[in-house]
Amino acid sequence: MEILGLYPTWSEPFVGNGWVVGIIATIHVLMSHTAVGAALFFTYLATIAYRDDRPELLDYIKSYGLFLLIFSYVLGSITGPGIWYSTTVASPRGISALIHSFVWKWATEWVFFVIEVVGVYLIIYLIGKVDKRTHLKIAWIFGLASLTTMLIIVGILSFMMWPGKAAWFAEGGYLNGFYGSNTFAHLAMRVAFMFTMTAVVGGIVVAGLKDKALKRDIARRLGIMGLISGVIGFGLLKWYMTTLPPETEVVVANRLPAYFDDSMLITLAIIGTYFIVTMIQPRLLIRSVAATMTVVILVFGLWPEETARESIRKPFVAGQYLYSNQIVARDVPGMNIESELPTLAAHGVLATHPFLPDGLRTVTPENAVAAGEAIALTMCSNCHNLSETGIRPIRNYFGDETDVAAIRDYLKAALSTGATMYMPAMPLTHDEFEALAVYIAWLEDPAAADAYAAAARRLALDTEN
Repeated sequence: MEILGLYPTWSEPFVGNGWVVGIIATIHVLMSHTAVGAALFFTYLATIAYRDDRPELLDYIKSYGLFLLIFSYVLGSITGPGIWYSTTVASPRGISALIHSFVWKWATEWVFFVIEVVGVYLIIYLIGKVDKRTHLKIAWIFGLASLTTMLIIVGILSFMMWPGKAAWFAEGGYLNGFYGSNTFAHLAMRVAFMFTMTAVVGGIVVAGLKDKALKRDIARRLGIMGLISGVIGFGLLKWYMTTLPPETEVVVANRLPAYFDDSMLITLAIIGTYFIVTMIQPRLLIRSVAATMTVVILVFGLWPEETARESIRKPFVAGQYLYSNQIVARDVPGMNIESELPTLAAHGVLATHPFLPDGLRTVTPENAVAAGEAIALTMCSNCHNLSETGIRPIRNYFGDETDVAAIRDYLKAALSTGATMYMPAMPLTHDEFEALAVYIAWLEDPAAADAYAAAARRLALDTEN
């Protein structure tokens, strides 16, 4: 019998695996995107400063750069490994899929990231210590290296939505997987919004400037950059949506809340108003206001956008072949990958999961709840919390139903073929569907599981007699 290539399941009981990853990732996106946008903004300011002999602009670069060393390059470097750790334990095969396809691409990104980290120190601490030409070269290298890191990461993120070219499934190769229409739409949208983030976060530093003329000048530059990039970014979001896999249209219509577009527009309107006000009245730009707007863009801008991106790629977690529950759902000859759905259909998950105790390999009336919980943890917990809180609690999808047979029949109809909108196919055995139904009924009322066990024992006795 074949064994599924699964790992032990990590389940966070209160908020769910998805939210743990999402919270860390959203904070990291704000910090990393601000760093890239600021690098290009520094390049622009350094060019203006040396061309027009405006050393005060270099002073702002130094102040913003010192802030970034903590905000982006310390805190961002903490949340970066946090993403690696949380995604590795939540979706080990998802991370493996990315590494096997893009290990050298990721190595390239790390090279440019090292240049970026060295560059931020050089651009800050070499102001006035090297000649103008050398410092300007450093600024341009720093800015372009930062942008390159984003290009590479966005290409990998786009692969998570779907491979760049259909040829990747048959031939493999990172160029087939990396470059697609979604890659460039995704990159353009993120670049636009990253300048909006840079402008908002940059206001925290502007608020502390004592030179009123410089404060007015930088507030105006940041405001113009933030307004233009915000409008362009929202327009590019529409383009991005046209580059998604065809089936995501159904998911978007049913999974994204009706207020999604309106909430994004309202958030942009609030941020736009903030930019206009601070351009007209720079004295109103104080650190508490700038910090509040940073939280607004994080909570009401980034979080919904990142949540939407995660939702619309379901039921897959990578490359349109790996389900979010870590089951390989299709053959990928180019990567020597075979679908595990036939094995799952033939033997079930309990018999083929390498990390389950032997006492749960076969469903019995006595272990039905524990077996059902093991199935739910393995097959469901990456998208549904098993407790009453957190991300999509599984019990909420069954109302007050405690009839094991009714729940079992519903599960079989919904999951056996994968014909639902965004749920993966789960061709479990009859006994496994029944164990999962017992567990779901037990979540609503533990007495239902006791009643099932008693009925199953009576049926077994009647059959023996």
